[in-house]
Amino acid sequence: MIDLAVIIIYTLALLIIFIYSLSQLHLLINYLKAGKSTDTSEKFDFSEDEFPYVTIQLPLYNEYYVVERLLKNIAIINYPKQKLEIQVLDDSTDKSILKTSGIISELQKIGIDIQHIQRENRTGYKAGALREGLKIAKGEYVAVFDSDFVPGENWLMETLPYFKNPKIGVVQTRWGHLNRNYSLLTRIQAFALDFHFILEQTGRNFGRNFINFNGTAGIWRKECILDAGNWSGDTLTEDLDLSYRAQMKKWEFKYLENVETPAELPVVISAARSQQFRWNKGAAENFRKNYGKLLKDKSVSFSTKFHGFFHLLNSSMFLIVLLLGVLSVPVLYIKHNNPDFSWYFNVIAGFALSTVIFFLCYYVAYAKIHGRNFKSFFKFIGMFLTFFSIAMGFSVHNSLAVLEGHFGKKSEFIRTPKFNISSVKDSWKGNSYLKNRFSKNLIIEGLLFLYFGFAIWSAFKLNDFGLLIFHLMLFGGFGFVFFSSLKAEV
Repeated sequence: MIDLAVIIIYTLALLIIFIYSLSQLHLLINYLKAGKSTDTSEKFDFSEDEFPYVTIQLPLYNEYYVVERLLKNIAIINYPKQKLEIQVLDDSTDKSILKTSGIISELQKIGIDIQHIQRENRTGYKAGALREGLKIAKGEYVAVFDSDFVPGENWLMETLPYFKNPKIGVVQTRWGHLNRNYSLLTRIQAFALDFHFILEQTGRNFGRNFINFNGTAGIWRKECILDAGNWSGDTLTEDLDLSYRAQMKKWEFKYLENVETPAELPVVISAARSQQFRWNKGAAENFRKNYGKLLKDKSVSFSTKFHGFFHLLNSSMFLIVLLLGVLSVPVLYIKHNNPDFSWYFNVIAGFALSTVIFFLCYYVAYAKIHGRNFKSFFKFIGMFLTFFSIAMGFSVHNSLAVLEGHFGKKSEFIRTPKFNISSVKDSWKGNSYLKNRFSKNLIIEGLLFLYFGFAIWSAFKLNDFGLLIFHLMLFGGFGFVFFSSLKAEV
């Protein structure tokens, strides 16, 4: 009975991943169609007296290392000064407040309309700060940039024109990466984000399915924010929450793949962990909060409900992959001890098609950035295996975040430390925002590293190498996460 239960759960996990891969394949088809289509969007052709008033909101919390770069970059954005205000929404509690205040004073002296807005408490965290700033915002349109983003001078001129369509509530741009090649950790983060911003966002937007404002590097119609119920801090991903509420109110989003807004990737594994935890838990919270409403909405298409399901449950795939990995070892022994059921294992081996689909989808996104040639293709293969290996290594950490989100456990909004690092010559050592905190997850990750080492040994003992690559990836992924985290803690 135990063997049967293991096989049933293992098969269901494979089936869920296969269906998820089909959703990604559909996005790939949409993406390829989008590339062949002509953008016929209505666009404003502003003359000097037609420029709308714009507010740029910059939510900050203890950003000592990047605030100067941010403010000086925003100050040179190409837009009529008399139609632009900048709100620095500063919830900081450290020495960065004085630094920020000094820079703002300098910018005010040269005629820039920039305000330093501080709250007495962090109620609602980032969402609360954005909501507070919106109360006094002069702009008809509101752009948001996190502290590590550096938009180009013409960013507003590239995004604002699309609001000529009165149904457009948000224009979102693609994230770029200032420090893509800093380390293996930054390369795999860039690999994942490129896939989301190239294939997923474009595929969903072209297919008229719900996409999300990504928390930064996008611009809202103020009316849309208010109509959708304003910013809310009851989930850790306030951007995803407001995005779904706005689109359920029939506002349309416009995604601009060709407008790149560079930002800094976390260079320390503890920073990447905190960011991953927030994103994954927040997605689960949003599934809990919003998907039931979406499902009941008869005006929403089946395609949007289907893609919305996997969009909001995207982070929950970590839980499925962890379950699949843990069960794969007993499955190896069950297969060996029950040769009469070899036909069944041959059948479920067909779910390997999921891997082929993921490989194809990720390659299309990778090739968009790195080009299509033999050299980049072989680099992609290495990156694909490395990324999925390390992603599986994060599965314990991310699965716990997902479970907390689904079960409604509340937690503090933990910011991702910024470092102002763009080249390998820059160092993060001595960053005052890094805290050495031993995570209990490390123990589980270390044990799983040994567990999948046993799985590799078992393959040779049983002379069954069907799952060897999978187990090697799990072994390498948990090893990377465990030893990198351990090194960072000591």
